[in-house]
Amino acid sequence: MVTILTIIHVMVGLSLILIVLLQSGKGANIGAAFGGSSQTLFGSRGPQSFLGRLTTIIAIVFMVTSLSLAVLSSKKPAVTLIQKNTVKETKPAATTEGKEVKGKEVK
Repeated sequence: MVTILTIIHVMVGLSLILIVLLQSGKGANIGAAFGGSSQTLFGSRGPQSFLGRLTTIIAIVFMVTSLSLAVLSSKKPAVTLIQKNTVKETKPAATTEGKEVKGKEVK
C-alpha cells in the first residue's frame, strides 16, 4: 500500500511541476517589473483557465497523498538497528584450561 501510494505521490509531484511550468505568468511583460500591471496583480482574476483548474486539482491530490503517507508511516512499528542486529545464537568462549600458553600451563 505504501509503495503504490509513494509511486502515485511522485507521479503527481512531477506532473504538478510540469503544469506549473507550462502556465504563463499574469504579469509576464516588461511593464510588470516596474509596477505597470498592478491592476491585474491585485484585481479580479476572472474565470480560471483549464491549466489553473488542473493545477488546483493536482495540488489537492498531492496534499492528500502527502498526508496519507505521513499517517501510514507513523503507524509502522519502528525497528532500530539494535533490534535488527540482535544476536540470536551465542557461542561459548574458547577456554584455555589445561593447555600451555607460551611454555606456561594455564590453570
